[in-house]
Amino acid sequence: MSSLLIFNDTKPGEPVVNTHDPVVIAAELAPLNVRFERWTDVAPPSRDADSETVLACYTPWLDRLMGETGAGSADVVRIDVNTPNRDALREKFLSEHIHSEDEVRFFVHGSGHFVLHVDGRVYDIGCTQGDLISVPTGTPHWFDAGETPDVVALRIFTHKDGWIADYTGDDIALRFPAVIA
Repeated sequence: MSSLLIFNDTKPGEPVVNTHDPVVIAAELAPLNVRFERWTDVAPPSRDADSETVLACYTPWLDRLMGETGAGSADVVRIDVNTPNRDALREKFLSEHIHSEDEVRFFVHGSGHFVLHVDGRVYDIGCTQGDLISVPTGTPHWFDAGETPDVVALRIFTHKDGWIADYTGDDIALRFPAVIA
């Protein structure tokens, strides 16, 4: 189930917003230029479908999205308990960083949390199957799929080199609880 928790960045244990309503989530994130949508009118392929099958399943939605955003390519990423260097990868994602282009993800299977740090607030967006999120260029954030991740997601790029993380050096992610899964 999609979720949104919003905190003042000085009070990690006290959410000021707590919702599972996708309409409310999208409305709360819109002022930050974060795009949040639920794509529920397509049946997802099987969890073990190959990348070509996954991409083909979502071609009409990807074509529309890429036309709107100017993105040029999409691929499929899988993170699960068999992912090599899973713990090191998680640590890298858990450090606050920014990108030089929008970070766009669509959750085909599984779940994860994009956590944004904007204007003194922390936005913990729990994304799950059917959720699309686009984190704008330059927005400080981190990501967690938990200790036992199980995610199949589409990544949409303008330029694949735009996804390179530029770490902020802020340790705020340490002050907010990581996903326990």
